[in-house]
Amino acid sequence: MKRTIRTLARIGLVTTSVWLVFAAPAAAQEIDVEQLAYAIDTVWIAVCSALVLLMHLGFGMLEAGLTRSKNAANIVGKNMVTVAIGGVAYWAVGAAFAYGGDGGFIGTNGFWNPANVLGDGTQGVFQLVFAATAATIVSGAVAERVNFWAYVIFATVITGLVYPIVTHWQWFGEGAWLFDRGFHDFAGSTLVHMTGGIAALVGIAILGPRIGKYGKDGKPRAIPGHSIPLAVFGVLVLFFGWFGFNGGSTLAAVGNGELIGLILMNTTVAGSAGALAAMVTVKFVSGKPDVAMIGNGALAGLVAITAGADKATNLWAFAVGLIAGVLVVIAVLVIDRAGLDDPVGAVAVHGVNGAFGTLMVAAYASGVSNGSTEGAISIGTQLLGVVAVAGFVAVATAIVWLVLRTAVHLRVSEQEEMDGLDAHEHGVYGYPDLVLGARGGEG
Repeated sequence: MKRTIRTLARIGLVTTSVWLVFAAPAAAQEIDVEQLAYAIDTVWIAVCSALVLLMHLGFGMLEAGLTRSKNAANIVGKNMVTVAIGGVAYWAVGAAFAYGGDGGFIGTNGFWNPANVLGDGTQGVFQLVFAATAATIVSGAVAERVNFWAYVIFATVITGLVYPIVTHWQWFGEGAWLFDRGFHDFAGSTLVHMTGGIAALVGIAILGPRIGKYGKDGKPRAIPGHSIPLAVFGVLVLFFGWFGFNGGSTLAAVGNGELIGLILMNTTVAGSAGALAAMVTVKFVSGKPDVAMIGNGALAGLVAITAGADKATNLWAFAVGLIAGVLVVIAVLVIDRAGLDDPVGAVAVHGVNGAFGTLMVAAYASGVSNGSTEGAISIGTQLLGVVAVAGFVAVATAIVWLVLRTAVHLRVSEQEEMDGLDAHEHGVYGYPDLVLGARGGEG
């Protein structure tokens, strides 16, 4: 028996040795390097797409935490439906407007089939989860008084038309008018964040402030959110998701290892610096290190570095984050005192710092090397892109908001606002125990 086992073992060893010498190299040669690279890129973009989708959880937590408990279900309902609207509207028409055609102002082909213009399902998913972000920014700014169905219509227009048009100008590539002029917005400080911020600014100007936000003397009053912990948890989820937002914007992993490392480090440094700068600034302004403002500082730094995360050194990312953290505190105070009620600071975080971050690219991506200015990114070009996008989004969204105000009830009634949108808009409470008591559903 033992002899038989030894014999079989020798046969196995010889067989394995022969296979390693002759068959294994042939099998290895059959591996298609291009297919392997494609598989790695596909997995990378799939993971990054999931991280960007997760950001909507962060947005929902942040917005719910910074608003009152009587509107919690409405807040998360708007965030949920924004993702769904973005998924359908961008798939159906948005991708075609963004990536169809030959350049110019707007895409013209690929409707109902993004693969025709994006050429890859995974790439399509990545662009799709980006699209809903611009609308979600608006959701927080108009919270606690906007009619749910009016918001649904607005979110459909911005994800299916407005956002795709401005991204077409740059991310379509050669032939797109901003791209051809040298404008640089790597992952969307302007194209995503400022677009949402401008749309939010126009919306709150037309919608008006919440009841009780301003006294008879016109001075703003604080309306505290119901859960600062929830809001800060939302910021942390957003920070986590931003690695996919910026890192995935390479659109490929193979050959981009060093670049991805730079992008992720810049993202981390800028967000961290923004949080610390906001903490110190708000302490100086109000006497206390306001926790919500620290969170907004982190987001401001993340927004600001997004335009040039692929170009900045770590030191520049730190500087951009610091300035963004200071800027967001000042912007929140100015916007508040201007009579514009933004419950979550979306305009300051995304609008102001989206523009700031885009302009800053010209400071650290001048292209100067050994006396050469090849590939220089000019402040004039960056300013052109910011002004063009801001102007178009302002006009387009103003038309949408004004039409909604005329055609539907853009704003809920005073009684509905006082009672809370959960019960009137949705027939369900986010926190029934708080409204009905511990035995609220028992008889």
